[in-house]
Amino acid sequence: MNTAKERLLKIIDEIPDQEVDKILDFAEHLKIKREKRLTEDLTKASESSLDFWDNDIDDEVWNDV
Repeated sequence: MNTAKERLLKIIDEIPDQEVDKILDFAEHLKIKREKRLTEDLTKASESSLDFWDNDIDDEVWNDV
């Protein structure tokens, strides 16, 4: 059984170079989109963890350190 990646590589081997450029552009678009989503997720996670420390009790304790 062929995996999707194997099928894609077979198609790429069979098409002209100018068509491969189109596939490369699309693959790079998907990669950038995935990386952007990951960055956004990490930013949200870090912001939510900062909220944990933003409270009057911790502020008062750290004022004396």
